[in-house]
Amino acid sequence: MSYNTIHESSKDEVLNGRITACCMQEHHEPLTEAMWAVYTASDVEEAYAYALEVDNPNPGGDETVVTDSMILGVIQGFFNPAQLLEAQPK
Repeated sequence: MSYNTIHESSKDEVLNGRITACCMQEHHEPLTEAMWAVYTASDVEEAYAYALEVDNPNPGGDETVVTDSMILGVIQGFFNPAQLLEAQPK
């Protein structure tokens, strides 16, 4: 995990818009903490870092880099932590 990548993704206006859209569709305010939960999620950070490595001009808007399901999973877990516990194997 790279703090530089996390910082870069946090400045990505298109990614920010996608996270906001997800929050609103899930009936939640797009809280700063929720947005940072997405930026720092290991799968999001790794995908974003790789996209930067290969000079993707729009990593936050490229749905093959950071998928909607990646964003949704983090947002649902952030606003409903019990859902994460239920999904864990017993």
